[in-house]
Amino acid sequence: MPIVTFLPHRIILPKGGQFFACPGETILDVGLRNHIQLEHACEKSCACSTCHCIVRKGFSSLSGWSEQEDDILDKAWGLESHSRLSCQAIIGLVDIEVEIPLYNINHW
Repeated sequence: MPIVTFLPHRIILPKGGQFFACPGETILDVGLRNHIQLEHACEKSCACSTCHCIVRKGFSSLSGWSEQEDDILDKAWGLESHSRLSCQAIIGLVDIEVEIPLYNINHW
């Protein structure tokens, strides 16, 4: 089982955390299952950018992204080359490391 490492976030997860994931789960599903209060205003429908995350390790092991995700990501605060919507990024077999940005479109 792959491990998702959430890097420390000053508000949501001050100490960070490591959690097992099932291949085929999204980053958001892993976070919510482990009681991490990740914002997801559109309820996982790829219609907002509030669940934006940055994948610091294991980016290439995630599912590919759609044109719709790419369009929505353009609205994300602090967009980087390894940014994904956590509701759309499906975990494969490799451990990943995720950073939750301090701000999102609903909280700045």
